[in-house]
Amino acid sequence: MQLEDLPGTRCVIGLRYFAEDRQLLHQSQLCGTVVSADAEQGIRVLLQGAADGEAVHFSLPPALQARFRVPPGHYRGQDGRVDMRDPDYLVSWDIERACGKVGEDQHQWWRWKAGERRTDVASTH
Repeated sequence: MQLEDLPGTRCVIGLRYFAEDRQLLHQSQLCGTVVSADAEQGIRVLLQGAADGEAVHFSLPPALQARFRVPPGHYRGQDGRVDMRDPDYLVSWDIERACGKVGEDQHQWWRWKAGERRTDVASTH
C-alpha cells in the first residue's frame, strides 16, 4: 500500500491525546473517506456526518503504519459520531503534548505517534 492508493478508501479514526506525563487527556473517534494523500500535505479525510451538513475535512500525518485492515462489519463509536459499515481501515494515533502549559497567545506543539490497533469502536457483524 502506498499513499497514492488511499484516496477513495473509507476509515474509522481513533485519536488519543496525552499530556507530557502520558496522562490521557481526551479521546476522539471520527470516520470518513480519504480524498487526498501525499507526503507533503498528509492524508485528508472528508468526515462523515457533519452536524450542519457542510463538508468537514480532517488531516492526518502521511504515515501508513497507523492503518490497520479490519474485517467487514458495522463499526460504531461510543459517542455516536462513528457509524460506518465495512470500512477499509482503522486508523489509530496517539497525540502527545510536546511542551508544558503555554500562555494564551502561544502555540502548543503536539507529537503524533502511530497508535496501537486498540480502539473503542466496536463492530457488529
